[in-house]
Order: sequence, then structure tokens, then C-alpha cells
Amino acid sequence: MLAQYELTLSLIHSTKKRARFKYTYSKDSTINPLHLRVELDSIENISSLRINAILNNIIIEYQGDLKTIQTEIYQALLKHILQTKNPKKQESYIALRDEIPSSAEVTRAGTALVLSPFLNNLTIQTGFSLVACAPLLLSGVTETFAHGINSRTLEALAVAISLYLKDFKTANSTNFMLALGEYIEEMTMYKSDDLIKELAKPTSGEVWIELKENNKTITKKVSSDTLKIGDIVVIGAGDTILIDGHIIEGEALVNQISMTGEATPTQKVRGDKVLSGTIVQEGKIKVWAESIGKDTATARIKSYLEETLVQKSSQELNASKMADSLVPITFGLAILSYLFTRDLMRAASVLQGDYSCALKLTTPVTFKSAISSAGKEGIIIKGAKSLESLQLSEVFIFDKTGTLTKGDLEVLDIYSFSKEWSPETILNLAASIEEHYFHPVAQAVVKAAKEKKFTHFHHDEVTFIVARGVKSEINAKSVVIGSRHFLENDEQIPFATHNKKIQKILSSGETPLFIGYDKQLLGVILLKDTLRENSKKALERLRKSGVKEIIMLTGDTKQKAKQIAQELEINRYYAELLPTQKAEILEQIMQEGKKVAFVGDGINDAPALIRADTGIGMHKGADIAKASADVVLLHDDIEAVAEAREIAIMCLNKVHRNFKITVIVNSLILGLATLGKLSAIQTAFMHNGTTIALLLNALQRIKIKEK
Repeated sequence: MLAQYELTLSLIHSTKKRARFKYTYSKDSTINPLHLRVELDSIENISSLRINAILNNIIIEYQGDLKTIQTEIYQALLKHILQTKNPKKQESYIALRDEIPSSAEVTRAGTALVLSPFLNNLTIQTGFSLVACAPLLLSGVTETFAHGINSRTLEALAVAISLYLKDFKTANSTNFMLALGEYIEEMTMYKSDDLIKELAKPTSGEVWIELKENNKTITKKVSSDTLKIGDIVVIGAGDTILIDGHIIEGEALVNQISMTGEATPTQKVRGDKVLSGTIVQEGKIKVWAESIGKDTATARIKSYLEETLVQKSSQELNASKMADSLVPITFGLAILSYLFTRDLMRAASVLQGDYSCALKLTTPVTFKSAISSAGKEGIIIKGAKSLESLQLSEVFIFDKTGTLTKGDLEVLDIYSFSKEWSPETILNLAASIEEHYFHPVAQAVVKAAKEKKFTHFHHDEVTFIVARGVKSEINAKSVVIGSRHFLENDEQIPFATHNKKIQKILSSGETPLFIGYDKQLLGVILLKDTLRENSKKALERLRKSGVKEIIMLTGDTKQKAKQIAQELEINRYYAELLPTQKAEILEQIMQEGKKVAFVGDGINDAPALIRADTGIGMHKGADIAKASADVVLLHDDIEAVAEAREIAIMCLNKVHRNFKITVIVNSLILGLATLGKLSAIQTAFMHNGTTIALLLNALQRIKIKEK
């Protein structure tokens, strides 16, 4: 056993080609199994590798000297722990169970079970059974010395008693069922990663790029890892797109099911954006690379998924603690059973009635299955903790724009307050300044101007004032565009002359954008943001799922906010807010002791998404909003918020149900074994059968009833 800095690495058991290690580490350290895999993959003479993060096991197939390999694994573990104690930003990496769990131990145990009765020689039968049971006995001894009495101790002791009494049938049957149970458990964990492996597709490979050599345009195959922003990537039929960018030439049918969930291929032409992870089915396109490597959409999804595998929920931790605390009780009952009856086989039966496997394994499998189910619906849930907090959230706060509304603003009308400026000229002026900004309001203004033969105004540098507006100069005269507060209070532009007209314009409740020029109010552009068709249904589903209160936050006028709130039957709303005020309101509600989920999509929403018990980032939201969120929607569908909560509720219900079944059934098995009503074989069969049944139930995909 190797030990340093409270890190231990114990060899549990080994054969000529296969070994299993168990590692332990101090509570203030962190081991990320995904990043650890990268370290271990570089060790020579390891042909196959799996990490069981739940049991803290490393299983390898190897060649060469095992002691040398153990030392190298320990050094890699130590390096990883020291790095995470002083973490530096690392590139996201997903490493899942790539190898199918080995069935070698099941085969060995099964062979012994079948052949042992036909061996008439007692010495040969004893030796044959000892060889078959040796891995279990060795792991029981090493784990007991390393960690005290645990479930492996109980299993090994039960088999050892059967061997001591020369009851080879019981010993080999128990050993086979334990090996089979462990194999099925590992296969279940392997299967539970399938969806995550499917979503976390490779983001690197070889691509064709277009470049110039000797004044000639040529195409050259290069590794996608060497790409730079601005490279022109040539993509043909059958190719997976490995970058994010815009098409500059050609057209193609692109299958986007991995990113948007749309099964029907989408026609993409010059000017359209394409995303990594999607596939060109027909056609040929040239794409200007905007995002490469770890900045692509697929890589960001990988980083979200990485978090799902590392976090442990309080449910998992409680189940693990309970399982560990029940081991001494089982051990004590076995001793008492022997002291009162002097029957070693009865004691062996009691030792089989352990809670540990079912309690420790079914809970994480249920969470991973729920995360997989959500992924199939286009919802990325970043870990078991996020599922748990989503299920507990009783208040849902929506930042209106881009969540309850489509977020695609359109210019409804333009009003001029100057005879010298026509509405079209005011629109062109505003678009000339706003085209440098990617806010929905700015994009709507620019789009409207382009539809009306946009005439550009030459201007000086543009200044952005967060949550207020934009400023620039034309011919040494100031141009100010934004909210009334910004123009009137900050820039001292008088509004009094036009108050009556402004009140009439704003009576519709739509969003106003004021334009000031040379310290005078020039005009106002009225913008409309339409509600999503299914916003009301989404909120109804949330209420049906047990949400007690729904709150809307918006920078819109009170009149507009009231109109939307009434239409959607929203309990509370706050209007005319600045971004900083939204975070303050969230804080106030959380101080009331309520569990809060916040749904947003903008850069300004990031603080609220982080602060909320559960942050939910919309599909079209800013990258920082998605990175800050606990739940990310891959489809532009507000009902996915309700679906995510429904999945969380069903997941936690299944966890509680499996927990109760585990405790009741294993308590019954333990009681019957203590009373001598079950043999060791029967106890092992019932115990392992229950665990396998619960694992298979945990693996079942959660299906949404209402779609």
C-alpha cells in the first residue's frame, strides 16, 4: 500500500493481466475522475483502464511489472490532487467508460460452480474452489486492513466460512452470484453513460482548409487542433462539422439532431451559421471558422456534461453514509447468531444480508439515468445536485425577454419629433450606431433599416453603457440612443415639450427606444416582443408540478409588464428594472427562506443564475449565461423548463422509492437469515437479485407524460 498526503492506493486483487486498486484521499482534496483519466492514460503497459468513482476503484489490464505500474498510478493520483488543491483553468475533457467491463471473474466463478461437484478428490476440489474464490478473499482482506470492516469484508468472510466447512457448493454459488452481481453493476454503470457518450462526441479530427500558396488557392488536410479563427474550412457530404462558423460559399443539407433535436435536415446557404457536432448530409460548403477547439458549441456541452459526472447529491451521500453505518450491525448480528447457535453457516447467511451495494449504487444510477433522459429531450442538467435543487425549487423567477417572450424584437413604428428628420432617417441614424452592438434591441433596429434600404451615417467611436444605451458623435454632435432615464437624467436631454405625445405613444405598452441628437430629443422607435405560443402552457405545467409562485422580472414599462402578467396569470411582477436590481430582488426572495429557480438568457443574468438555487439558461442565451446555469436548454422551447422539473421530480421519487425497497427487503432478508430461515445460498441469491432488480429499475429511462 502506498500512502502520502493522506492519499492511499491499495492493491485489492490481481491476476497476471488484470488488477484492481482502491484509492482514498482526505476530505479537503478533490479527485475529478474525468481529468484523472487523462493522467492515467499516459502510463505505459496499461492496455485497458476503468475508474469507478463511486467505489474509488481503478481497474486495469496490464503488461509488465505490477509494482512499477502501481507506483506510477499513485504518482499520477498525487499529481492530480496537488493540481486540484491549487486549480488552474484546464481544457474541458470528457473521459467515460470506453471499455466494456470484463466478465473474466464471472467466467472463473461459474466454471468452478459447474465443475466442482464432479471433482471427487477432496484436495483437488478444495484447491479448485480456493483458486476460484481467491480474488474475493484477497480483496476482502486488503480492504479490511485499509478501511476497516466493510461490505467486502462480510462477503469474503461468508465465502471463507463455507470453504472452511468444505461446503464448496455454497462457497462457489455465493462467489458466482457476487461476481455476477458486480459484473451487472459495472455494466449498469457503463450503460448509464451511453447518452453522455453520445452527446460528448469528439471535437477533433482532420479537416480540409482552403489557403493560398504561390498565388494559387489550394485545399489542404490538417488536424482540427491546428485551426485558427478565420481559417476557411471546406466541408463535404458525410463530414462532421468540427467548428462553429458562418457559410461563405456553397449550400448543404445539415443534420442538426445532435444540437437542436430536429430530425429533418436543414438547408444551409451563404450567411447561415453552422455548429460543431452537426453533419453535412448533402452538398458542399466553405465555412469561416469563428469558434474552434474548446470554444465550440460541442466542447461547451462537454464541459457542462463533465460537471454532471463529478457532483454528488445529498441523496447519494446520505445513502452511502447509511450503507457504511449498517455494515457493523450486520457483522454484529452474524457474531450474535453464531454465539447463540454455534452454527457457522447461519452466521455466513447473515453476512450475506448487506445493504451496501443497493444503497450505494442505485442512487447514482438513477441520477445518471435522469440526466440521460433529460439529454434526450435537449436539456443538459449539470449533475445530481442540480436535479435535487430543481426538484426542491418552489419559486420560479423568469427574466421576461427571451424566456416568456421570443426575444426576437421587431420595429413596430417610428416617431419623429423634428420636422427635419423623417422616421426613415431616424431609423438609419439609430441603425448606424446600433449595428456595432448585439443586443436584441440593436439587432431589431438594424434588421428594420436593412429591410428599408439602409443608408449608413458615418460616426465616431461608439460607447456602450450597460443597461442604459449607446453614445457616439456625428460631425462633433452627440448621438444618444437608449432608455428615457438614460437620455433625460444622464444626458440631460429635455423631454417636457413632447410628454403628451410620448404618453400616447407608450399607451400601447410596447418597448420604446429614444434617440437624441445634439442634446435634443429626435424621436422614438417602438419595438414589439411577442409572447411564445406555449409560455402559458409551460407555466401551467410548472404549477401542476408543485411550484407555489411564479415571478416575472422585466425592464419594460409597468403597463406592458402588467399586461403580460395578466395574460400568463403570473403571481408577481417587477417592471422598469435595471440588471443589478434583478439580482437584488432574487436575493430578497431567497432571504424569505424559499428555494428559487431563475430562468434567464442574457449576460446580465449571469449573477442571478449563479446566486439562485437553480439557474436555468435558455437555448439562445449568451454563453456566459449558459456557463453560469445549472440547467441548459439545447432547444428554443420554454416548455423544456417544465420538462426539466418533471424529470427531477420523477428522479427523486424513484430514488426515495428504491431506498425504501432496499431497506425493507434487505431488512427482511437479514431477519430471516438471523432466524435460520434462509441458507447462505438463498441469502446471496435474494440479496444480489434485489440489487440487480433495483439497478435495472434505476436504469429505466424517465419518460415525460405530457409533451
